[in-house]
Amino acid sequence: TVLVQAIIAEGLKAVAAGMNPMDLKRGIDKAVVAAVEELKTLSVPCSDSKAIAQVGTISANSDETVGKLIAEAMDKVGKEGVITVEDGTGLEDVLDVVEGMQFDRGYLSPYFINKPETGAVELESPFILLADKKISNIREMLPVLGAVAKAGKPLVIIAEDVEGEALATLVVNTMRGIVKVAAVKAPGSAIAEGAGDGTTTATVLAQAIVREGMKYVAAGMNPMDLKRGIDKAVAATVEQLALIAKP
Repeated sequence: TVLVQAIIAEGLKAVAAGMNPMDLKRGIDKAVVAAVEELKTLSVPCSDSKAIAQVGTISANSDETVGKLIAEAMDKVGKEGVITVEDGTGLEDVLDVVEGMQFDRGYLSPYFINKPETGAVELESPFILLADKKISNIREMLPVLGAVAKAGKPLVIIAEDVEGEALATLVVNTMRGIVKVAAVKAPGSAIAEGAGDGTTTATVLAQAIVREGMKYVAAGMNPMDLKRGIDKAVAATVEQLALIAKP
């Protein structure tokens, strides 16, 4: 924040003095590249939990409790894990480790519930459809639903929104036992969060993968072959995945 404020302040001075804004931008871009390269040469990787705790403590205004909590979180999830910080309502800081992925969105229809005693939706080893747009036309969903029904597995749809004819058809399919479905709004979507450009959705849902995958399906590629290709590309085997979502 301090660096950004300084860049803006000095940049405005330069523009006011007659400098071309585009030349200023190019200069800032070059300076950023040079600064990042220098920081890389000066940086020292954290080799153990003690070092991580020290860095966390400094970042938390010398709060050792928070620093130790950050180190503990890093130990739990590893270098490739994701750590998020949220405001709490209690008096103490709490570390909550979630296996898999969790986001604050629930099912779009109570008719998807298959655990009435808990009011939850639980699907075992489902296919997951990620869409970076609103789904309202069921026709574009038919190839996917057909492939999922043929495979005999449930389906989780994560999109900016699912509404109208599409949502009604998914509910009917679920109630009749044709395809078990759970549709949820994407985390950080432009619709759910009121964002202007949907940037967060693009990041969370890996927009490029979705777009290219849909192109292959539209061109006639078997969705199952596409799924196997993606599985090989990421070198990951998913044995079991459950969705437990509450509205």
